Amino acid sequence: MGPNPFLGIVYHWIGGLSSASCYLPFRKIRRWSWEVYWLLQGVFSWIIAPTVLALIFVPASYAILHHAPASSIGYAYMWGFLWGIGGLTFGLSVRYLGIALGYAIALGLCTAFGTLLPPIFEGQFAAIAGSTSGRIILLGIGVCLLGIVLSGAAGLSKEREMPDEEKKKTIEEFSFVKGILVATFAGIMSACFAYGLAAGKPIAALSAQWLLAHHHADLFQNLPVLIIVLWGGFTSNFIWCAWLLFRNRTWGQYVEGRRHGATPWVNLLMSAAAGIMWYFQFFFYSMGQTKMGKYDFSSWTLHMASIIIFSTLWGILLHEWRGTSLKTRWLVTAGLALLVGSTLVVGYGNYLKANELPTATAQAILRQ
Repeated sequence: MGPNPFLGIVYHWIGGLSSASCYLPFRKIRRWSWEVYWLLQGVFSWIIAPTVLALIFVPASYAILHHAPASSIGYAYMWGFLWGIGGLTFGLSVRYLGIALGYAIALGLCTAFGTLLPPIFEGQFAAIAGSTSGRIILLGIGVCLLGIVLSGAAGLSKEREMPDEEKKKTIEEFSFVKGILVATFAGIMSACFAYGLAAGKPIAALSAQWLLAHHHADLFQNLPVLIIVLWGGFTSNFIWCAWLLFRNRTWGQYVEGRRHGATPWVNLLMSAAAGIMWYFQFFFYSMGQTKMGKYDFSSWTLHMASIIIFSTLWGILLHEWRGTSLKTRWLVTAGLALLVGSTLVVGYGNYLKANELPTATAQAILRQ
């Protein structure tokens, strides 16, 4: 099956919705410390879900990983480990800034670093910038970044307008300065996930060969790569959470009963739901990437834009923008419009690239 950029956009939007929604189950968790539920959701999102789904859709996943180049596995794991550090602080940015602003700031930086640096390192940027389709994709990335800037400006405007009491009705631990610092670091480090996927391309190629040889669509070729990248992310998160569990003596919260006001089974189910929803963002991302054609680096922009679109909509539904001025609401609206538009521009650029004739063929046609 060949490229289909607009179907790829649909997959990216589904992944964005899943990512933007995965923090909602945390709101139902009671009397568990952050490290308790964060580690538990990580077991589901970074170990159980990627392993089970890879084995379902690519049954030979472990054989593929066994025969994959050691360097590809090593670099994918390393980038996943570094991404995991960004993921740790990303959760804190949402905690201090709320869903709408936390996602906008962190993912804005993540978009810029995660989209542009891989093709630069691979020496593809000049070719991209030199083609019509490539320039349209870069235009779409620019529109996306502008939309993110407006979303961030809306959050800053909200912060200036609302009294602390009103902010804390919707975000209990709201702290703009602390949140901005954490979100900036999280955004830069979270871009490492894109590098992990790029490092895992030899694994994806082996996976695609196996799928095609067994008459399966290559739509799921990236699932074995996700296993390695997410193992790396789990490692860094496990180290930090385990240290907090021992330091704060919060291990016991996993088994505390109702006498302490906790409901362990509800908390367990909510953590599992959050983790599985989180994983589905990359399950659909990996599907969308296979549909974007040669310039699949643009998938990262589509993914980030989709997350911000749906996280902003969740912020509106959860009344995080209640009490703000007309100016702020217009900024939110303009940011959303640009983000939606950017996904269509990027998709169109990929569509043009997918339908371009090879240079030699085009020249032969012109000579006729």
